[in-house]
Amino acid sequence: MSEPAATLLMVEDDPEISRLVGEFMRREGFEMEIAGDGHAMEAVLQRARPDLIILDLMLPGEDGLSICRRLRATDNIPILMLSAKSDEIDRVVGLEMGADDYLAKPFGPRELLARVRALLRRARGTPPQPAGRRYAFDVFLVELDARSIERSGPDAGPVQLTSAEFDLLACFLQRPRRVLTRDQILDWTRGRSAEPFDRTVDMLISRLRRKLDAASPGSNLITTVRNGGYLFTAQIKQIP
Repeated sequence: MSEPAATLLMVEDDPEISRLVGEFMRREGFEMEIAGDGHAMEAVLQRARPDLIILDLMLPGEDGLSICRRLRATDNIPILMLSAKSDEIDRVVGLEMGADDYLAKPFGPRELLARVRALLRRARGTPPQPAGRRYAFDVFLVELDARSIERSGPDAGPVQLTSAEFDLLACFLQRPRRVLTRDQILDWTRGRSAEPFDRTVDMLISRLRRKLDAASPGSNLITTVRNGGYLFTAQIKQIP
């Protein structure tokens, strides 16, 4: 039995862009919900849970960055941010607020489709692989197939990661005690949808560091290697 069609929510105040994207994505087999601003988005979320949100940066009223930050405080739904601003600082801020990917306007529909499919694959997990799908390190237990991370001890409980942050953690766990370059991380976590944009990795590293350190203060699990990349320093144990 095939999977049900994924539902996309597009938050975009330009009705022509919304119409064109909506028509194209429906032809590609997606269900579409359209909202012109943050208020309309909340109305949609009250009656439906989309699989991915396409969020414009420049919106009337509450802007896309504020909406992204608010969504991230309570939900790990994949967010693809759109903006007519292509400056690096805008991408960095969007990623820092919790967006999983960033696409500058104007964009081609095929490029948008590729980004959406890549984010959905990431959110749904990858096909099972032999051995090493459960890991323990520091105070954490990670199950890759379930895409879950739990903290043990007195404050035991789940650690909330976005799909991009979880993929980054999985990348480190499956390549222990190795210095990974930005290009390697991009290739292993995003594949052909990756762009040569180093700060994407930097922002994801920063976000993952903060969350791990908040759950295990002072652990310093990810080290920056000058002119090299990043090293995951924890002692990792694979669990059968």
